[in-house]
Amino acid sequence: MRFGVVVFPGSNCDRDCYHVIRNVLRQDCRFVWHQESSLQGLDAVVLPGGFSYGDYLRVGAVARFSPVMSAVAEFAQGGGLVLGICNGFQILTEAGLLPGVLMRNRSLKFICKSVTIRVESTETPWTNRYQSGQALRIPVAHGDGNFFIDSKNLSELQKNQQILFRYCSPEGEILEEWNPNGSIEAIAGICNRERNVLGMMPHPERCSESILGSEEGRILFESVVEWFRQR
Repeated sequence: MRFGVVVFPGSNCDRDCYHVIRNVLRQDCRFVWHQESSLQGLDAVVLPGGFSYGDYLRVGAVARFSPVMSAVAEFAQGGGLVLGICNGFQILTEAGLLPGVLMRNRSLKFICKSVTIRVESTETPWTNRYQSGQALRIPVAHGDGNFFIDSKNLSELQKNQQILFRYCSPEGEILEEWNPNGSIEAIAGICNRERNVLGMMPHPERCSESILGSEEGRILFESVVEWFRQR
């Protein structure tokens, strides 16, 4: 399987993602500069975390106009697999590839810590190796992770089972005190209707090796590799 990791000015998790894909999973991977206009030959694309263009104007708002995003949109519309992590999630919403917006955290402070998220659906290329209801310990690091969506589109997300991850207690309960940023319905990650595009605020690449204290994030990457192999 061939992965591409997009690099924007200000990306800072691109090498982390590359390391997990290339050195942990042993899959082909290359960096994709933001000015490239073709994703030919790739099977999956990762938009990593960071501060693209310094988060000026609005997080992801400038990166959305990078030449590569036209290629990402075409790739996704053709069924290509796209993963947006943290800033990558913000860029996907700005580009209209996922619904909703990411706003300032409820606390108005940058959050950098491990949280617990619950797997809501395993019927996607990204989550098929998890168990429904499984609680994962995974890091977050963001200042604008407060996911919001209007009630009509929220109902659509729920109806179509597009909510893939929600913040929860260590026991897997959805309680407001365990919601780190104020996201509506404690949403931590969603997919599109076709289920090939995933956006999530937590960082699976930061918990993909035992030396980091957890390997639960690696399962997400293993899921998509296994899904691809089966096809």
